[in-house]
Amino acid sequence: MSEEHWKEDAEELRVASGIDKAADSRKATLSSVIKGYGVEDESLVSAIVALGEATANIAVLLTNYVEHTYAGSQNASGDDQLHLDIECDEAVFRAVRESKVYATVASEETPEETHVGEGEFSLGCDPLDGSSIIDANFSVGSIYGIWPGKKLLGRTGREQVASAIALYGPRTLLCIAIPSVKKVFEVTLVKNRTSWDISRKDITIKPTGKVFAPGNLRATNDHEKYDKLVKHWISDRYTLRYTGGMVPDVYHIFAKSKGVFSNVSSPSARAKLRLLYEIAPIGLVVECAGGCTTHEAADKSVLDIEIESLNLQLGVCFGSTEEVKKFKEFMF
Repeated sequence: MSEEHWKEDAEELRVASGIDKAADSRKATLSSVIKGYGVEDESLVSAIVALGEATANIAVLLTNYVEHTYAGSQNASGDDQLHLDIECDEAVFRAVRESKVYATVASEETPEETHVGEGEFSLGCDPLDGSSIIDANFSVGSIYGIWPGKKLLGRTGREQVASAIALYGPRTLLCIAIPSVKKVFEVTLVKNRTSWDISRKDITIKPTGKVFAPGNLRATNDHEKYDKLVKHWISDRYTLRYTGGMVPDVYHIFAKSKGVFSNVSSPSARAKLRLLYEIAPIGLVVECAGGCTTHEAADKSVLDIEIESLNLQLGVCFGSTEEVKKFKEFMF
């Protein structure tokens, strides 16, 4: 399929779905929810609402995804790009440009600081996290981090003014963290994608919880400490909740209010998670919900690690405070 042909198909799908006709309704309902949590900055409200629009449009793309076709290109991590990856990326860029509150965007599929307007925010995002598991019809997601200002390099996750995680499954969910009001909450796209309704008013993470999602298990082959930790989780009868998709695996912690997610590297199995596009935005949600985060090999929150490169990759652990503490005891 030529690039021109699949772009025409994507545009035809967007028109046929009627997704644009309900934009005002979606924007109004999500804006009302955000303001209901005490957010007074209209520009920040608009910035988050734009992510809701990106999410709604991506949901349409995923629902109608049939052909597993490759674009003939690779992203910065060396992964072959699906046409779907690029379509989701374009949905995000279109939404943020239309919002007029963003200046810069960088994404996993477009890994450079791209000028999108004269707004006051910058966005780091992974528009489609989990494309490698989508053919099994597993849940996948989008990850968004909002920074003030017009640059992303040299920043830390701690500087984010908001972040959000979209989860596409039987329902389309958006989990939003806003540190200024110290809240994490969830909204669900309902009424035939015309409205966002609150589905979890206050997401918090309990200090303990015997639920685990051990990413990059190949690293246990030549990382003795990680191998011992995974065996501890199994012998201590933790419940495994793991799909291979970062968003659904971390989201389970939010849904159950407990648990631990890890992704550790080794000499033969390098870390693949990106600080800007995945780790920092999710880390903000976890810590705002009362959980804990750490670098895989240093007692340091992922929110305090500088974004030295747009493609900086790390090993991490997220989750309940006591579970992350246990991770550190085994790993450090």
